[in-house]
Amino acid sequence: MTPQDLVTGVIRLVSLPEVCIRVNEMMEDPSTTAKALGEVISRDAGLTARLLKIVNSSFYGFPSKIETVSRAVAVIGLRELRGLVLAASAVETFSKIPTEVLNRVYFWRHSVYCGVVAQLVAEECKVLHSERLFVAGLLHDIGKLIIAHRLAEKMKIIKQRVAAEQRVDYEIEREELGFDHADVGGALLREWKMPPTLCDAVYFHHHPADATDSLMDAGIIHLANHVTGMAEEGLDVDIETIIQPIDERIWGVLAADASVIETVSRKAGPLFSDALDVILPRAYPI
Repeated sequence: MTPQDLVTGVIRLVSLPEVCIRVNEMMEDPSTTAKALGEVISRDAGLTARLLKIVNSSFYGFPSKIETVSRAVAVIGLRELRGLVLAASAVETFSKIPTEVLNRVYFWRHSVYCGVVAQLVAEECKVLHSERLFVAGLLHDIGKLIIAHRLAEKMKIIKQRVAAEQRVDYEIEREELGFDHADVGGALLREWKMPPTLCDAVYFHHHPADATDSLMDAGIIHLANHVTGMAEEGLDVDIETIIQPIDERIWGVLAADASVIETVSRKAGPLFSDALDVILPRAYPI
């Protein structure tokens, strides 16, 4: 079995809504306007409600209420709204996947925190369109949900071995499956026809130096994943997490040093609470 086999096996269950696919297509057209994008999104009442909840949250902190999607596009920009559409759609889509072997509440807390940290790191490193890194961080471990759903017994073994051997999960996944969750997540995003930099950031987040065309994005998600693991140490959760050491080669790519960890960790807490409240659907109790 390959990562593509796994993705193909659940693609109907984890297909993005038509509106999300249409938004992604429109964003590839330079003539797309905020008005046209707003009209397409507004056809999906549920997505519209989630997006307006997000942009009116303290995560953004706009002084006056934003009441239409077109206004939201005008205020936060086309690129950021594209990311929010994908984020909201993906989380809602994966709420349909049944799994008894993965704590989904913990999974999404980890994912949202990683997204927040990734965006903060991008801002510290003066990366353009830093909002895209929130989406990459949010989705970096999405392959775990597919593995848990399709290969539940293998996932149990992987979790047991992580706890017993105190080794990082992706190494054990490779031994048990021949691939890891980053491979599966990258395959899914390619199936969804997402931007190559997003696919690479997920695919290479454990091995950022291999991401020749997307070194910056992969390095940021790699670092954000490490910072998230540090923040989770000592939490009372029913999952064993072993933190991957930082690949020191990323510092040259990011033009930063380890002091950025303290800076983003200090800012992440309040933003995490806001993002968690508005990103997760009611299917996931906080």
